[in-house]
Amino acid sequence: MAAPRPLAVRKQDTLYRLEHDIDAWVATASPDGTPYLMPLSFLWDGRTLLLSTAVNNPTARNLRANPHLLLTVGTTRDLVHITATAEQLADIPPADAQAFATKAGFDPREASTPYPFFRVTPTTIQAWREPNELKNRLLMQSSTWLV
Repeated sequence: MAAPRPLAVRKQDTLYRLEHDIDAWVATASPDGTPYLMPLSFLWDGRTLLLSTAVNNPTARNLRANPHLLLTVGTTRDLVHITATAEQLADIPPADAQAFATKAGFDPREASTPYPFFRVTPTTIQAWREPNELKNRLLMQSSTWLV
């Protein structure tokens, strides 16, 4: 097992993963508390993530009813775990939509059914690889980077 990464390195690795990974596991809950897990493409703008999913998909319905969600990026041995809130966008700047389409490999604006965009603001970000990094896994709290 490699030595634990310093927090500054862990933040740098997290930002790299957010900029370069294409998909995240997104966990939401229905109004009655039923969990729903779905892989979705995302775009990181340096502060927030942009997601899009079919308007009647459980993820979209859940986020409209309850804006709290969890996102996980990476593998079980190189994980970025994000607690966040989401807001459905009434309008999206064309440059943002195009950047999302380029990264994701599909353009939600061209789908046959509506695909709303959601702006996701991280409140907590944790990152770890091995058990020896669990102790100091918190990188962001209350939407503020700790490192």
